[in-house]
Amino acid sequence: MLTILIVAATGSNEDPLEVSPSIEILHAGGLEEALETLGRNRRIDAILLYAGRENTPIARAIREDNPAPAPIFATESSPAVGVRVLNSRSLPEAVEELLRQIS
Repeated sequence: MLTILIVAATGSNEDPLEVSPSIEILHAGGLEEALETLGRNRRIDAILLYAGRENTPIARAIREDNPAPAPIFATESSPAVGVRVLNSRSLPEAVEELLRQIS
């Protein structure tokens, strides 16, 4: 089973995604929730930043908290080191692209 953490902007409310039963999707709303979720669950296979302008500070904080995190992906260009940029703009497309890259 693959586990993906999707980090959206603080206070956002994303609709649930329909994915394969072999994929678990965890959600976090902003930086604090992302760090808390990562601290509780070290079995995360990939992190998808879908938080717009918050992507860069979230990526930096994740790397600060854990120097070797799961691969981090973002839907927008990010100057944060080690963040892989996805071409997809919608969340379902971004998840599909991420899965292709890590499979």
